[in-house]
Amino acid sequence: MTAAPHAPVEPMELFRTMLEDEFAAQTTRLTQLTVYARLPRHAGYEPQTLDGLITSARRRIADTAHALRRMSEGTYGVCAHCNKPIPLGRLRIAPSAIHCTRCEQSVGRRSGVGAALR
Repeated sequence: MTAAPHAPVEPMELFRTMLEDEFAAQTTRLTQLTVYARLPRHAGYEPQTLDGLITSARRRIADTAHALRRMSEGTYGVCAHCNKPIPLGRLRIAPSAIHCTRCEQSVGRRSGVGAALR
C-alpha cells in the first residue's frame, strides 16, 4: 500500500496555521458584514456590495474548511484531478487550492471561467 504524495511536515504545519488564520479572519469578517447588513444605512455600503462581500466571505470560509478537512484526511496538497502533488509555491499563494496549475487551467477552460483559484 502506497501513501499519496504530499508536502513535507514543516510546510504542512505552516499551511495549517495559514488556513486556520484565514478561517478565523473570514468568520470575523462575515459576522461584521452581517451586522452591517442589518443596520439602517448598512454602515455606508450599498446593499448589492454587501451581498457580494458576504457571498465572498462565505465562499472563502467554505474553501478554507474544505482545505482543513483535506489536511486531516491526508489528501491536502494533492491535486483532486490528476492526483499529483500541488507545488508548494502554489499552496503558498492559494493555500486552499484543490488543483495543480495545469488542472486548474483545464477546469477553468471547461467551465468557461478563467484560471480561478480553487
